[in-house]
Amino acid sequence: MTNYWANSAYKTLAISPDRQLLVTDDFLRTYMARPELALVPESCPAERALHQRLTDNPRVEVVEADIAAMADEDIQENYRVWLRYRARLLSASSLEAFYMSLFKGEGVDVPPLFISLLAQIFIRHILGDEAHPLEVRMGEIFFRNQKITVIEDGIVMGADEEVVARNAQAGDTGNIMDLLKGKSMIMRSADLDVLHEDNADEYWSRNEDFDLAVQLNFGHEPINRFCRVLEKWVKHFLGASVRITPMQQISDPKWSWHVGLDAAATEILNKLYNKELVEADELQKVICLFRLDFIDEAAVAKAQAGKPVYMAIAMNDQQQLKLKPQNLLFNLPLAKAS
Repeated sequence: MTNYWANSAYKTLAISPDRQLLVTDDFLRTYMARPELALVPESCPAERALHQRLTDNPRVEVVEADIAAMADEDIQENYRVWLRYRARLLSASSLEAFYMSLFKGEGVDVPPLFISLLAQIFIRHILGDEAHPLEVRMGEIFFRNQKITVIEDGIVMGADEEVVARNAQAGDTGNIMDLLKGKSMIMRSADLDVLHEDNADEYWSRNEDFDLAVQLNFGHEPINRFCRVLEKWVKHFLGASVRITPMQQISDPKWSWHVGLDAAATEILNKLYNKELVEADELQKVICLFRLDFIDEAAVAKAQAGKPVYMAIAMNDQQQLKLKPQNLLFNLPLAKAS
C-alpha cells in the first residue's frame, strides 16, 4: 500500500458506505493553512482572531463585520471567496455532489485552483492505495497542466508545465529541459526523468515533485493507463461501466457523438464532425484519439445504444494540455434517470 500525494488533504476526508467522500472539520482546516488564508507576520489582530476561530471551529458562523474588520482588503476578499466556497461545500451531500454542482447553472464561481485540488483528491480516491504508478502519473493530467513537446520521429512528450517553467526561470534546465529539447531516446531511457514501464516504481519516491515526463504517443503504455483512469473516473461519478481504447484515426461514416477532453480537442472534433476544413497544423495538435464504448448498455441513451463515443486530447496554441475532466461527466449520451 502506498500513501501518495500526502499533501492533497485526501486523508482528512471521511468515506461513506457507497464510497463517496464526506467533508470533515479536519478537511476544512486544511484551507486555513493554505497561502491564501495562512497568517503572515503582517496579519492584523482581527485577521488573527478570525483565523483562530475558524481553526478551532471550521464551521463557525462568520459575519461581514468580522471580515471588514481586517486591515488588508485582499485578505478580506480571500475570506469572502473561502466562505462562499465553504457554504456550498457544507450544503452538498458529498464532495462528489459538490463537484458536480459546480458545473451546472450559470457557470463556475469557484477559483480554478480549488477545482484542481478537488480533482487531485478524487483521482487519489478513485485509484486507491494499490494504484499502478503509471496510472497515478497519468492521473496528474486531471489537475496539473502539461507542457507538450514533439521531438524527433514524432515522439510526443508531456511534462508538468509548472515544473518546466520553474526550471526555465531558474536558469537550470536540468534533465527535463534537456529532454524537451530532444535528447536521444537512449539517453532518455537511461535517466529517470521519463517514466515508463521499466522504471515505473521510481514514481513513488517523487510522487509530489511532479517532475517526471511521459511519452503520450498511441501504442505506448502511459496512454493505455490514461484510458484506465478515464474509465474509473466515469464509473465513480456516473456509475457507468465503459471501455476506452486509444485510436489513431476516426473513419466512422456513422459518427454520431464525440467529447473533447479539453478546449482544443473540442474545437477540432467539432470541425471534423461538421466536415469543416481543418488545417494540417491544427490536426497536428491532436495528441491522441479515443473510442468509448458502454459496457452497461442500460446507461446509454437509446439513440446512441451500440454506438461509440469518440474523444480526443489536444494541445493548445501554447503547447499546453489543459484537461477538463468534467467534460466526460456532462457530455456523454446517458439515459435519463427515471
